[in-house]
Amino acid sequence: MEWKNCKIEDAPIAIIDGDRGKNYPKQGDFLNIGHCLFLNASNVTKKGFDFNNCQFISEDKDEKLRKGKLFQHDIVMTTRGTLGNVAYYHEKIGYEHIRINSGMVIFRCDRNKLLPNFFYLFICSPLFINQVNSLRSGVAQPQLPIKDIKTIKIKIPPLPIQQKIADILSKYDDLIENNRRRIELLERSARLLYKEWFVRLRFPGHEHTPIIDGIPEGWERLKLGEVLTLQRGFDLPSAKRTHGQYPIFASTGINGYHEKAKVQAPGIVTGRSGSLGKVMYIAEDFWPLNTTLYVKDFIKVDAVFALHLLENLHLEQYNSGAAVPTLNRNDIHKIKVLCPSCTLKSLFLAFANPIYTQIHFLDRYNQKLKQARDILLPKLMNGEIEV
Repeated sequence: MEWKNCKIEDAPIAIIDGDRGKNYPKQGDFLNIGHCLFLNASNVTKKGFDFNNCQFISEDKDEKLRKGKLFQHDIVMTTRGTLGNVAYYHEKIGYEHIRINSGMVIFRCDRNKLLPNFFYLFICSPLFINQVNSLRSGVAQPQLPIKDIKTIKIKIPPLPIQQKIADILSKYDDLIENNRRRIELLERSARLLYKEWFVRLRFPGHEHTPIIDGIPEGWERLKLGEVLTLQRGFDLPSAKRTHGQYPIFASTGINGYHEKAKVQAPGIVTGRSGSLGKVMYIAEDFWPLNTTLYVKDFIKVDAVFALHLLENLHLEQYNSGAAVPTLNRNDIHKIKVLCPSCTLKSLFLAFANPIYTQIHFLDRYNQKLKQARDILLPKLMNGEIEV
């Protein structure tokens, strides 16, 4: 069975632009809750849809817009600013009415000739991404016009082969997703226990523990800097990075890998500049960037306890920056916190440490699954491996 080599403009795909007319929503039209989800740049990521920061428009406003409405099995791609982030609108997405903004396009496949899940795999592969990177225009704000998208080349196999390829790769994605959910449940169980014991103060034996000066007997009220020491991360320009085994952490998470580590595991990192509030537990040696703060010294707590302690401080509320959100570690060190007894900390860690050991195992397993899938994907998509 032959594969068809063509450009996207000659493939069975419609490219649909967002509405740019007079009825395009203004800032005052957006609602926290409403009839139609109106996608913004943060909703379409390298990992698909992210609905943490949503804005909506009314049914009346939705009906006035001519273009840009999503239907089941449509694929969305960002075309301005951050290029090439994609998301698949399948039946498990929990919003019935969705529209794209003017910095996105919709791909709508003729499902009798091209399976949407196969095309989605293609645009997630280096075969598509490398072409997008070569076509990007604009200096201040990169753009990818539809006329350029149409020139991107694609190899389309017959439908039965499309389905086989999609089935093979979906097995990897299903395993990865199942592990991700297990990690979420494990993290949630540790967070719930921490809050129950150390925020609500319903720890084992709390009924019989005297309260002295407003805190349980055996506990201490200390400055955060007496419990742990936060330190600014280290510069590492992209030009000086050499790919290796050690993760590089920015304020929002992993930002690549390097041949050297600056900090030994286990470690705790949180955002210092740009994005604040996320606290990360790291079970392997790592390099924290200068946009982060990491725990240099665990004085009265270990890494797992420090993770939950910092999470419950909601550090984003201590922003001291004007244009760019910023944390000043000297200010953070002055925050008063409750430090429980050694016995109670040990009881908590007896429960929590095995959880984070399992989380680390599942995370490493997912990394290996992703590596295997990423090696396999382009070889399946270009016909190098027959199915």
